[in-house]
Amino acid sequence: MKITSVNNDLVKETAKLQQRKYRDESGLFLLEGDKCIEEAIESGIKIEHLFVLEGYDAFEGIEKIETTEAVLSKISTTSSAPKAVAVGVQKEQKWSNEFKKVVLLEDIKDAGNLGTILRTSAAFGVDAVILYGDTVDLYNPKCVRSSVGNLWKVPVFEVNDFDWLKDNFSDFERIATLPKSDKTVWLKDYVSASKTLIMFGTESTGLSKELKSFATKNVTIEMSEKVESLNLSISVGVMLYKLM
Repeated sequence: MKITSVNNDLVKETAKLQQRKYRDESGLFLLEGDKCIEEAIESGIKIEHLFVLEGYDAFEGIEKIETTEAVLSKISTTSSAPKAVAVGVQKEQKWSNEFKKVVLLEDIKDAGNLGTILRTSAAFGVDAVILYGDTVDLYNPKCVRSSVGNLWKVPVFEVNDFDWLKDNFSDFERIATLPKSDKTVWLKDYVSASKTLIMFGTESTGLSKELKSFATKNVTIEMSEKVESLNLSISVGVMLYKLM
């Protein structure tokens, strides 16, 4: 199959997936570049359509739509369009009572940060990640790219129900990552429990009062007094390296 017009109906529908509204409505999302597409296929993501630059020899055994640079530029979100862009089906995840190491991210807005955190979580053996509150879309193209193929290696759940948290984490050590105070312990002094929920808020506002009250332990990363705070993804990496 070949498509050369940027006004083709399939091209226009695919380009809409750059917006969260259409990703939510369709259950589809964009995959940009060879590595991202290959990792998705290996992880069992169903590929609906695969656009490749005309004459590009890749992805054997998968039906491809040969196209032009103009079409790839229209459907891609990068400044320089890759030679391959795919449309994938969003993966449904099932919660398990066997999860023991869980990361919770509250109100995270930066898609690049989220992708990096998912990559870090996969590296350190996290069982699941919870996106709590008003968070960036997991399938935001920037998040998909910055996770570097690790988006599907850790189950991710979007949660807005505090009662659900109480029901599922009543027997967990619940760690709030906070600035230093009389009620916090240094990370270097903390010993991880067998079942741990590690909660992170945004760099600007931190965790909500609701989650601070939910915590059973407050932990602070020790660092120079010259620095007020760390980038969120760095904080997650430091915490997971110590605890996992």
